[in-house]
Formats: sequence, structure tokens, C-alpha cells
Amino acid sequence: MIAIVDYGIGNLGSVTKGFRHAGAETVLTDDPTVLRSADALVLPGDGAFGATMDEVRRRGLVPLLREAAERGRPLLGICIGMQLLFEQSEEHGHHEGLGLLPGRVRRLEGELPVPHMGWNELHRPSGSARHPRRDHPLLDGVAEGAHVYFVHSYFCDAAADVVLATTDYGTVFPAVVGRGSVLGVQFHPEKSQAVGLRMIANFVRWCGVNAATREASL
Repeated sequence: MIAIVDYGIGNLGSVTKGFRHAGAETVLTDDPTVLRSADALVLPGDGAFGATMDEVRRRGLVPLLREAAERGRPLLGICIGMQLLFEQSEEHGHHEGLGLLPGRVRRLEGELPVPHMGWNELHRPSGSARHPRRDHPLLDGVAEGAHVYFVHSYFCDAAADVVLATTDYGTVFPAVVGRGSVLGVQFHPEKSQAVGLRMIANFVRWCGVNAATREASL
């Protein structure tokens, strides 16, 4: 079962439909008992970082999300949910994040309109000797240059070793990130038509493999 974390903010209905379209058994909840029993967690959302993080704290979800990451359960952040995975944000002041991935959230700058709203391309980093290109099951079958749908004014200034795909909107920024069981997408896969649904299905499939591996190790 995949639990979609309900903290009262975000496009929860569309996200739930996207995962059900992929054949996943899902539940929308903020119940700690249910969240701890789930095979994977999805942290969706849109809005301001500070207000969102405050609501996550108010509902007592911070320890639970960190525990899930520590135990290797898949955790996918979508849009602001991805940004919450990082250490801090400068959106309307200074705010601490979950600290599950290294980096900080910064405002988009340049001549292009902000917020960044609309379709844009995904590109895989070419890699280097220090940070070789990383392929991930989340991107299986997703073509280089595939278009996905963004709505945001801030981006994650992430460590290079967690970046799985980027987008160029006046500046090149991470569009897909991941380390271990923790993944994030800056765009909205539930609004990204066939490409987004493919990535949701990839995540569902990856969660099944992950769960089977964990059970085999017990």
C-alpha cells in the first residue's frame, strides 16, 4: 500500500487518482499508524515552504518521515513536497526542512517570468568522473527531453550527487532528485499526461521491488 500524506495542503485528489491509475492500492491519510504500516509514502503539495513545513510539524509528521527514510521505505516528494526534503529554504525568510537531502531552496532568478508555469523538458545530467551519471528506475522509459508540467517560483539548489534530471528555465535546476529511498520531482507528474503517469507507474513498480527486497532480508 502507498500512503499519500495528507497535511491539508496540495493537489491531493489528482495525486491520488494518478497513483490509482497506475494500479496502486492507495490511502490518503495523516494517521501515524497507517503511515508507518505503508510500503511507501508520497508527500505532495503546492504553496509556500514555511506554511507547508509548519503544517507538517503541527501534525507530528516530521519524525515519521525521517524514520521512513532511515528505514529505507520509498518516499516521493512532489513539487513543494520535493522542496521539503531539503535542509532549508529562503522562501519568505529562513525555514528548516526535513534535511533528508543536501541542499537549499532558492528563488528562481533571471529574465523569464516567475512563477515558472507550464511545460518544460527533462534532461539527464551528462555526469563527470566525480559525479557519474545515475540512471534510476523512476526514469525508465522517459525519453531525453520529455516534457513535464511545472508550477513553482523556487528551486532546489541541490548537491550534484542527488540530481537525476534537470530542467533549464533561464537557469538549470534539478527536476528529479534522489538518494537511497528518498526521491523528489519538482514538477507535477499527475498533471504531466503520459510522461507523468509513466513515472508514477515506475515509482509504484519500484516500491514493489523495494518491499520484496526488504521482506527477503528479514
